[in-house]
Amino acid sequence: MWLPIAILPFLVIAFGARLAPWVFMWLLSFALFFGLKWLVLMRAREKIADSNSRSFAFLFAWPGMDAETFLDVRQTPPPPSLATWACAITETIVGTVLLWGIARLIPPANLLARGWVGMLGLILLLHFGSFQVISLFWQSHGLKADPIMVAPLRSTSLSEFWGRRWNLGFRQLAHELVFRPIYRRLGPETAGLLVFAVSGIIHDLVISLPARAGYGLPTLYFLIQGGGVSIERSQFGKRIGLGRGVRGWCFMMLSLVVPLFGLFHPWFVMRVILPFMKAIHAL
Repeated sequence: MWLPIAILPFLVIAFGARLAPWVFMWLLSFALFFGLKWLVLMRAREKIADSNSRSFAFLFAWPGMDAETFLDVRQTPPPPSLATWACAITETIVGTVLLWGIARLIPPANLLARGWVGMLGLILLLHFGSFQVISLFWQSHGLKADPIMVAPLRSTSLSEFWGRRWNLGFRQLAHELVFRPIYRRLGPETAGLLVFAVSGIIHDLVISLPARAGYGLPTLYFLIQGGGVSIERSQFGKRIGLGRGVRGWCFMMLSLVVPLFGLFHPWFVMRVILPFMKAIHAL
């Protein structure tokens, strides 16, 4: 069960020095992704009798991590609306335009800005666009495939952003593999901080390791997020309203945006993102 996640990333890392940084990043990302998907799939199949075809679809044609829900034939969602389809397609188009259109219009002297626009386009194209389209496709065929992103900027707290709206595939995975096994022994606050720490380490692997610089900055970013959630849930945070309304939204945006250059640090943009954009003819 644990063999793919134990072997695949280490194989990629072993050959990483021979690869272009952007190739190294994608291979390592896919190795971690499929290793973890295999793990949650095998755990789910111990509980749910499933056809091989649905397991194959979960492993190779769905980016989510909630294997039990996806495999459960008893869960049949309603068909998605045309408005939802239109929104997903629009976000895919906007991401494509940003990545292959707007980024190349930025003067070459502003390379960091080019890279950031390209990253924004890639995030919209994948996480908000293509992944949403895949979710709607499976829903229209009667499979429970909840969206990865659920309007994250509508969050009114940092807890809501990370817990119920941003990258729910990873949230499901972290909850099952990290939070649940330890929260009774260490308490929910410590378990939550460990989830953010693990997320930071994973991002360091796929961001700093291929860039060969900036080590620890992505981990620090997620530790800041964990600290922000702790402040928000403290008596002080509750008293001044950091977990709700306009104050909650402002505190969330401050926590997310101010340290963002530590997550996607300049070495990653210059050594990984820009060469990748050149390779796909986005520059």
